[in-house]
Amino acid sequence: METLEFKIRIKASADKVWSVLWNDETYRKWTGVFYEGSYAVSDWNEGGKIHFLGPNGGGMNSIIEKKIPNEYMAFKHLGEVKDFKELPIDEKTQKWSGAMEIYRLTPDDEFIDLVVQVDVVEKYIDYFKEAFPKGLEIVKKLSE
Repeated sequence: METLEFKIRIKASADKVWSVLWNDETYRKWTGVFYEGSYAVSDWNEGGKIHFLGPNGGGMNSIIEKKIPNEYMAFKHLGEVKDFKELPIDEKTQKWSGAMEIYRLTPDDEFIDLVVQVDVVEKYIDYFKEAFPKGLEIVKKLSE
């Protein structure tokens, strides 16, 4: 697994960027670049479960490992979801189970530096290198 890092500078407050990242309506807009119709189901509390889903009920189940509002969010991806149900971890899933996805917001004058680190299996590296910058551009556009 490789850790990829993506950065973008946004002229907005931390609470505005945070809201765009995790508010259901805007979350669906920026994550649509990964998979059209993507959404998340969670109570958004640290230690809580989160399901990252597509419209067909497939996706990933994860936990919110650490959350500092307006500053830091870390997801630990655990396994797959199919038909809205968590699947047992199999040989394929075991290759990426435990992968982290981390969002950091750092204020700098009237800007926020948003840095995302994501653990990716080799098969999806090119896909994420193309999709993540597009998603972050949408976050920027919705925040400014």
